Amino acid sequence: MLVYQDLLTGDELLSDSFPYKEIENGILWEVEGKWVVQGAVDVDIGANPSAEGADEDEGVDDQAVKVVDIVDTFRLQEQPAFDKKPFVTYMKRFIKLLTPKLSEERQEIFKKNIEGATKFLLSKLSDLQFFVGESMHDDGCLVFAYYKEGATDPTFLYMADALKEVKC
Repeated sequence: MLVYQDLLTGDELLSDSFPYKEIENGILWEVEGKWVVQGAVDVDIGANPSAEGADEDEGVDDQAVKVVDIVDTFRLQEQPAFDKKPFVTYMKRFIKLLTPKLSEERQEIFKKNIEGATKFLLSKLSDLQFFVGESMHDDGCLVFAYYKEGATDPTFLYMADALKEVKC
């Protein structure tokens, strides 16, 4: 199994069990998330409680919760939304921190394409949710989520160059 860690913080943000699609010249990865129910398991043992005079909810501890699989699996922490100016400030700092960690070849590709990816994110800014890794480190990579038109499950966007592949 492959796990993708934040190159800046070491937080696990994704794994190969969630397929991705490259967009914006490979600068962003697009990953489909899913709402899942987690918690209480309803086991049907074939008994008919109403016929036995029992209340339907008797003995049931309903702790089932709906969570987004990616957020739950990697313990992503939601952050407050950004306005345009703070987002651009974040991106400038992020680019400055990330660029020296990339190979020379990758730096060229990153510098050439990050502006387009940033514009793409800015065009969706009002629809985005922002997440960071479990450590909630200020310098970490943001993970973005939004709902495509008509979708009931969120789509996540990752900065591909900020991810380090680790074999588990």
